[in-house]
Amino acid sequence: MTQPLRYAINVTLDGCCSHQEGVPPNSESMAFWTHELRRSDTLLYGRVTYEMMREAWRRPECGVWPDWMDTDDYPFAEIIDGMPKVVASATLDAVDWNAELLHGDVVDAVRRLKERPGRGIALGGVQLPAALAAAGLIDEYTFVVHPVVAGRGPRLLDGVGKQLKLELIERWEFGSGAIVQRYRSV
Repeated sequence: MTQPLRYAINVTLDGCCSHQEGVPPNSESMAFWTHELRRSDTLLYGRVTYEMMREAWRRPECGVWPDWMDTDDYPFAEIIDGMPKVVASATLDAVDWNAELLHGDVVDAVRRLKERPGRGIALGGVQLPAALAAAGLIDEYTFVVHPVVAGRGPRLLDGVGKQLKLELIERWEFGSGAIVQRYRSV
């Protein structure tokens, strides 16, 4: 049995996936994202997302979290910092932050990754998820839809090139007006 590959991302009403758009994080959203991380035991990112997340969430060498973090951020930061990470990149020669590089064809490499024992793989980013969705490898999609029209930025699952059939399995609303929609591939 393969472990599930779960894609979760913030997205605006017009499909923008930029981390700079949408409703600012608060205690409710940070608790949600912390719970999402706990559902899996491995993170899978492309180079851009890996570098962005490492810059924001890697514990500084001094051991003290930066001043910009609120106490609501600490549980998320603790979990993401310690989780094993897998990075798909054709340009990086090495990774750190408890990470390993995928080698060879990304679709084949992710198929092999899913065969490892584990509770699940949390997938983030924009380009890598589109490629894996096109290959039919994503088992679950979670979209946190923010009540904002960004008007610009990278688009959700842009370039998939085929229809994806999904079944809604969960839906709820945050106090901010963002709506969580969880789907299973069918």
